[in-house]
Amino acid sequence: MSGEHVSSRKWSRRTLGGAALAAAGTAGLTAAGMSATGQRRANAEPSGASLHGRLYELRSGSHSAVVAGVAATLLSWQVDGTEMLLTHAADELGEGWQGKTLLPWANRIDQGRYEFGGEQLQVPINEPERESALHGLMGFTEWTPVEHRRDRVVLEHVLHPHYGYPFQLAFRIEFALEGNGIRSTLSARNIGKHDAPFATANHTYLAAGTGSIDDIVFELPASTYYLTNDRLIPTGTAPVEGGEFDYRTARPIGATVMDTAFTDLDRDAEGTATIRFGLSDGSQVELWVDRTHGYLQVYTDDSPEADRPARSGITVEPMTCAPNAFVTGDGLIVLRPGETHEGSWGYRTP
Repeated sequence: MSGEHVSSRKWSRRTLGGAALAAAGTAGLTAAGMSATGQRRANAEPSGASLHGRLYELRSGSHSAVVAGVAATLLSWQVDGTEMLLTHAADELGEGWQGKTLLPWANRIDQGRYEFGGEQLQVPINEPERESALHGLMGFTEWTPVEHRRDRVVLEHVLHPHYGYPFQLAFRIEFALEGNGIRSTLSARNIGKHDAPFATANHTYLAAGTGSIDDIVFELPASTYYLTNDRLIPTGTAPVEGGEFDYRTARPIGATVMDTAFTDLDRDAEGTATIRFGLSDGSQVELWVDRTHGYLQVYTDDSPEADRPARSGITVEPMTCAPNAFVTGDGLIVLRPGETHEGSWGYRTP
C-alpha cells in the first residue's frame, strides 16, 4: 500500500471579528502515491515542519478539515471554502486551547490534588492564577498516525504513568468527514494493572463570522448549570429555568457572559443532545454529543489572549465529566484494567 500524500495547498482564510486568520499550509507532509482503494498510510518519519506536528487534510464533498497531530487538534473545518472555526495558523502556537483534545481529565482539578484508591495524588498546576491543574496532561503531545484516508484520519497515543497520575492508558481517535459534517470518536483503554480515573473533552471554538457572538441565535438543551467560586471551581448547581443561562428555547446570546458548565441535557431517542447555532449570515450549525458526554462547558471568548476582538467565537466543550470531577467524582469515569471507554461528538450543517 502506498505512502501518505497530502497536498501542500493552504486552506482559505476568513475574517473573524475584523481579525483575519492567516492561511496555514500543510507543509512538511511527504508526497507519495495513492492506492486504488484511496487509502493513505502515514509516513513513519515526523515532518517537524509545523508547531502542531503533522497536519492531516481531509476532504469530502463541500467539506474539508485539517487535523493536527499535537493534542489531536481540530485545526480547521470548512464548508464551501468558508472557515467555520475560530482557529489559528499552523505556524502559530495559538491560545485558549483551540481545537485540542483534552486528556486524561477535562477542565480543572482544584489545586491539582485529588484522592484515588486511598492515595493522595498531586499533578502540576498549570493555571497558577486559579491554583488549578487545567485540561489534563496531553495538550502539547503529538499522537502517532495509524491511518489516513481522503476523508478521515486515525491517531493513537499511549499515556505512560506520570507523577500524580500513575496510570497507563492507550488512546485512539478518529476524525471523519461524514455527509454534512465532521465526527470525532475517541476510545480510551486501561492497559495498566490498576483502576484509572479518566475524563475527556474537546476545546474547539465555532467562529462568529464577521461580527460578534452576540448575534448568534443559540439553543442549549441543558436544564442545570454549575455555580462556581472566583476560581471557576463548582460550589453547587442551579436550574437554568427563567435565568440568564436558559437557552433551552433558541434566542440570541446577546451580552451574556459564560465560562459556565451545564448538565442534565435533553436528548433524543438515540441519546444524542444537539446544540444549535444560528449565525448572522443566516447559516445554521449544530454540535451534537452522544450519551457519554453528559456535560458542556460554554465559554463566550471574553478574554482572548490573541490580538483580536473579544467574543469572536464561542466554545461549547463536550465533556464526559463536570469540572473538578477528579475531586468530587461528578461524572468521573473509572476504567478497570483492560476496560475501554468510547464516545463521539461532531459538528454538522443541517
